[in-house]
Amino acid sequence: MKNRVVVFIACAVCVSLSLLITRPAQTGQATYVGSNACSECHDEQFENFEQFAKKAHSDRSIKIMASDLTKEELQECYACHTTGYGQPGGFVSFEETPEMAHAGCEVCHGPGSEHVAEGGDPDLIKGTLALEDCETCHNADRVGAFNFKPLLYGGAH
Repeated sequence: MKNRVVVFIACAVCVSLSLLITRPAQTGQATYVGSNACSECHDEQFENFEQFAKKAHSDRSIKIMASDLTKEELQECYACHTTGYGQPGGFVSFEETPEMAHAGCEVCHGPGSEHVAEGGDPDLIKGTLALEDCETCHNADRVGAFNFKPLLYGGAH
């Protein structure tokens, strides 16, 4: 009988301890973590993106034009030319979140916090992109004269 009590107490302690072990919260809504987090596992793609993709430097055009734009116009620019504007973990300002100031990996692939926290689980990020994904920003309403060629401008990776 004593052995059963000891085993029961040991099991109760183990279960209690396992509940106390913290793990990244899975909220069902991933947050933005920035392209540098992607580079840890996707170094080759990250280097290609940084070197060849126009998106990697999209914040420059905003900085050049900012003084001539209204707050509302700037917000429209931020939606496509920064990472995660207005979303949890996303771009706030050039001063507060400089790592989100350009259109990084997560603009196309979605917020990556859960993907990163789960060791790169491919089911927690958008891996394969379709033209519709690109048209979120590259569309006639936003950029009337833009002649988008997805294979040419598709992120350089």
